[in-house]
Amino acid sequence: MTKYTEQFKLKVVRDYLTEGSDGLKTVAQRHGIASHFTVRKWVLAYQLHGDAGLRKKRSQYSAEFKLSVLQHMWDNELSIVQTAARYDIRHHAMVGIWERAYRDSGVEALASRPRGKPKPMATSVPKPDSPADDDKRSREELLAEVNQLRMELAYLKKLDALVRARPQPAPKKKRK
Repeated sequence: MTKYTEQFKLKVVRDYLTEGSDGLKTVAQRHGIASHFTVRKWVLAYQLHGDAGLRKKRSQYSAEFKLSVLQHMWDNELSIVQTAARYDIRHHAMVGIWERAYRDSGVEALASRPRGKPKPMATSVPKPDSPADDDKRSREELLAEVNQLRMELAYLKKLDALVRARPQPAPKKKRK
């Protein structure tokens, strides 16, 4: 559910455009909008795209489109908000995200990622070796593994002792 309806946005924009002497802050306060920046964004979208600029929109953009948007912004020295309004990108911060991704990793970073539940990360815990594999390993490898396991066990015991030695906080009293 959106915070503001399309009718409310249109009312605010028309109020701002008809009351030319009132600034963005005054109009935002009059309508109970926390930030005048929101009103500015709506006015820009309305001026460039009419009523359609105030409607809810969900889109996925290709890497080529994203690159062309960034190129236009850089060539014309536009702000992120102006660029987003020009291309009817409702969430103006996306342009900044695209720019940062492009500067960090190039065009490949602009390619859309599949949506949905992310795949679980592979665990780094090695699979236990079967007893048959132990016969194939050299004595040095087995001794090295035993020493590694002994060190891990000693570390965990020391950590447990330190946690137990920590002073416990006094129990909190209940209020009546």
